[in-house]
Amino acid sequence: MAYLRCDIWSDSLQMTTSITAILPDVGELKAAKVVYLLHGLSDNCSCWSRFTAVERYANEYGAAVIMPEVQRSFYTDMALGVGYFTYVQKELPQICARLFGLSQKREQNFVMGLSMGGYGALKCALTAPRQYVGCAAFSAVTEIEKRAASKSPEFQAIFGFPAVPPESARLMKLLEKQKAADLPRFFMTCGEQDRLYEENCNFAKALEEKGAALEFLHWPGNHTWDFWDASVKMALDKLLI
Repeated sequence: MAYLRCDIWSDSLQMTTSITAILPDVGELKAAKVVYLLHGLSDNCSCWSRFTAVERYANEYGAAVIMPEVQRSFYTDMALGVGYFTYVQKELPQICARLFGLSQKREQNFVMGLSMGGYGALKCALTAPRQYVGCAAFSAVTEIEKRAASKSPEFQAIFGFPAVPPESARLMKLLEKQKAADLPRFFMTCGEQDRLYEENCNFAKALEEKGAALEFLHWPGNHTWDFWDASVKMALDKLLI
């Protein structure tokens, strides 16, 4: 596998940003399955590769893994900031097609993430369900309204004042608007001791009631890299078959 840390220009962000890319070194890149792997609130584009064995797991499938950086934006086009959601969901696949020759075909594209990145992955999949064939969310924030209700300056920067997430940022609202037939396959995990466990159970239930293809696994565990290392391996095994 090839491992790259790249600095790229983004028109959406109007600045230079970083990505970490793991690329197969055998076969045509245009034939590789592509996983957009999203980081959590306190992380950056290097953390998935630093704290898990995702490169080794990706090698088993000859998959390309793209890890972008979005700061603490909650994968949102910020009210007082830059357009991180547009960057990840629209511009980044175009950049990766141009720089690496990666496919933008639905059947080859997946989006996954942990915690804040789990929210981002679900938001991408529910905003543009025909863009991805699979979506995985680990220990995901699924109720953004609860976080915004804290009235912290951080969420005011994201959503404005007052910090009320629009429907385009609320996963339940996005799910309501989609047809089950259009949705990708979903894979979710959450530790049973994780503070986000209850809301993950609630969202998994909503996906099932919608008729989405979902596998939701939970076991004793918490909001830790050990849990997410196991989760991303399972997700690749389940979705990239």
